[in-house]
Amino acid sequence: MQTDDLTVVAEFTTSVEAELAKAALASAGIYAEIQNECMADIYPGVITARLLVPAERLDEAQCLLRGK
Repeated sequence: MQTDDLTVVAEFTTSVEAELAKAALASAGIYAEIQNECMADIYPGVITARLLVPAERLDEAQCLLRGK
């Protein structure tokens, strides 16, 4: 997967929240990766963990994370 094709679908204050969302996407067959995972835990509330998905699956990922 080329990282140029990834876009932010959500931001989380902790890496645990981001990992749970990533797992939910993976169970639906959507590739995802987390940016700033460690920094979000070192600087909570300052730096967020950003969940990235392929741009072409953005709408699907947003619906899944919203529970729709």
